[in-house]
Amino acid sequence: MSGYFANIKEAVTSIFDGMAVTFSHLVRRPYTVQYPDRVPIRVQDTLPFRYRGILAVDIEICTGCLACERACPIDCIVIEAPKDKETRQMMLKRFDIDIAKCMYCGLCAEPCPTGSIHHTSEFEAADYTLNSMLLRFVTAPVPAYKPKKGPETDPVLGPVLERGLTYAEDFALATATPAPAAKPAAAPGAAAADE
Repeated sequence: MSGYFANIKEAVTSIFDGMAVTFSHLVRRPYTVQYPDRVPIRVQDTLPFRYRGILAVDIEICTGCLACERACPIDCIVIEAPKDKETRQMMLKRFDIDIAKCMYCGLCAEPCPTGSIHHTSEFEAADYTLNSMLLRFVTAPVPAYKPKKGPETDPVLGPVLERGLTYAEDFALATATPAPAAKPAAAPGAAAADE
């Protein structure tokens, strides 16, 4: 009999504990964060330095190497870069990124030799149609960037290339210094001969 009354007491206590939280909200002053227009600091400015937002491409320093397209695990990047038969120069005819498929993994930015493809701090890309989520970075064929042996002398391309290379150094694992190779193990007979 005592177990029966103990269960009733526990049920009533747990109901009052739950209702205490509910009733506390009735007497509080309601508050709402007015996003995105009434916050004191833009949300994009509060994101961490290495935030991986929507992809952007500096097409003027794209070499057309297709490394980002090959690295993308879900094929959301499509590049067409045939060689022009007359000038024998690679032309970028298409560079599309489907951000509806993109998973923001950053694998495309790592192998880029010039840092032309990079993540931004923008994250709002919701729309009503999937077609509007296809970013087209080439509208007319443009020649692919050909890196020079020395520093870039073009005053327009120089700062863009410097920014891209800085991004590549900061974010790409491919630019990290590789670990020194391990020495091969000596053959069992060779160790005895050295002693």
